[in-house]
Amino acid sequence: QVQLVESGGGLVQAGGSLRLSCAASGRTFSSYAMGWFRQAPGNEREFVAAIIWSGGSTYYADSVKGRFTISRDNAKNTVYLQMNSLRPEDTAVYYCAAFRGYTGSSLRLYDRYRYDYWGQGTQVTVSS
Repeated sequence: QVQLVESGGGLVQAGGSLRLSCAASGRTFSSYAMGWFRQAPGNEREFVAAIIWSGGSTYYADSVKGRFTISRDNAKNTVYLQMNSLRPEDTAVYYCAAFRGYTGSSLRLYDRYRYDYWGQGTQVTVSS
């Protein structure tokens, strides 16, 4: 069992930056692939970014590529999402998720149904 707690959301002006953190409980955090998803009102939950257990490979949605960076610190059981050049369309609730048993098929990282554990979410609001 893994528990995930997100933090770092808030209100920021367009062009600004935020860093989200996701703290995980459990001894096996380092073996999980981790992802960030977001959901705006009336929309489906969508993939934002993912990182494999070692941090050696990262994946991004086209809409955030070049602006967001995912990273992890396995010693601290924490995954981060650095968000720069924020836009009003980035406004959403951001969720951290853990993927148990990831075996290397990167396409699965984009699929929210593959993730086993989810945090409660943190609100990010970008004003224009």
